[in-house]
Amino acid sequence: MSGTLSTPAGRMTTPAGRMTALARAELTLLGRSRSTVVTALFVPLVLPFTVRSAVEQMDLKGTGLTVGLILLPGAIGFSLLFAVYSTLVGVFVARREQLVLKRLRTGELRDSEILAGAAVPPALTGLAQSLLLAAGCTALLHVPAPRAPQLAVLGLLLGLALSVILAAVTAGFTRTAESAQVTSIPLVLVTMMGSGLAVPLQMLPDRLAAACALLPLTPAMTLVRDGWTGGAGAGEVLRAVAAALAWLVLGVFAVRRWFGWEPRR
Repeated sequence: MSGTLSTPAGRMTTPAGRMTALARAELTLLGRSRSTVVTALFVPLVLPFTVRSAVEQMDLKGTGLTVGLILLPGAIGFSLLFAVYSTLVGVFVARREQLVLKRLRTGELRDSEILAGAAVPPALTGLAQSLLLAAGCTALLHVPAPRAPQLAVLGLLLGLALSVILAAVTAGFTRTAESAQVTSIPLVLVTMMGSGLAVPLQMLPDRLAAACALLPLTPAMTLVRDGWTGGAGAGEVLRAVAAALAWLVLGVFAVRRWFGWEPRR
C-alpha cells in the first residue's frame, strides 16, 4: 500500500494528491474483502425495507409524517451506520494492526491526511447510497421532493463527518480487526433505536425524545428529515447544527487523545 504513495525524488506533493493516492489504494483493499463489500453495499439497501411493515403499523395521525418520510431518512441513516461507520472501524483497526498506519506516518502524509484518505471510499459509498436510496424511496414510496433541500444536504454532510470521526474514536478502543464487528454494535443499536431511523423523535415521550436528541447522529438525522418535511424553524435548525458541531469537536479531541497508530498487543 505504501508503494502507491511514493513519488520521484524532488517532486513536491500536495495534501489532495497524497490523500487521493491513499484513497485509491484503500479502495483496492476494500474491494478484496467480501464481508466488507456486503456490509457496506447491500445491508443499507435492504434494511429500510425490512422495517417497512413495522412503520406501516404506526399511528401517524397528527405527526405530519408518512411511511415514506420515516423510511427515507432512516434509509440514509442506515447507510451512514453500515457503509461508513461500521466499515471504517474495521478499516482503521485492520490497517493499524497490519502496521500500515505506522508506515504511512514515516512519509509525507500527515495524521489527518491518513485518516481522511482512508475514509474517502466509505464516505463516497455512503454518499452515493444515500442519493440512490432517496431516489428509490421517492419513486417507490411516493415521497415528495424535499421542501428544504439545503437542510437535507447539510444533515447528510454532517452525518458523513460524524460517522468518520465516530469510527476513528471507536477504533481507538478496539484491539483487533475481528473485535471491530463487536465494538461498533453499541453505537449502531443505540442510533437505530434512538436517533429517529425507525421511530421519529416526535413520536416518543417528551423525556425520552429529549434524551435521544443528545445522541451523536440525532442532529444530522433530524436535519435530513426536516429537509423533506420543511417543518423546522430557525431555532431548531441552529440547535441541531450546534449539537452536531459539538459532537464533531468532542470527536476530534477523542481521536487525538486515544486513537492508536501502532498495534495494540
